[in-house]
Amino acid sequence: MNKPIAPLDEALLKEVDRVRDVVLPDYVDMIAAAGAGVHRVHRALDAAAKAMIEGDVVAMFQSLKTLKGITG
Repeated sequence: MNKPIAPLDEALLKEVDRVRDVVLPDYVDMIAAAGAGVHRVHRALDAAAKAMIEGDVVAMFQSLKTLKGITG
């Protein structure tokens, strides 16, 4: 196997550092945010179902408002 030339080594190492230190943390943050969003949506859906089952009109209106505020 041929030994890579120094500029290639340097360029590859620089990209490894960039992806590990800059790009990857952004993906980790997106996953954490998505998880929090999923939890919030589940809570809103559960509250809406409970309001309907109990016939709680006030809670139904609140659930409707909350669900309308959820966007993708």
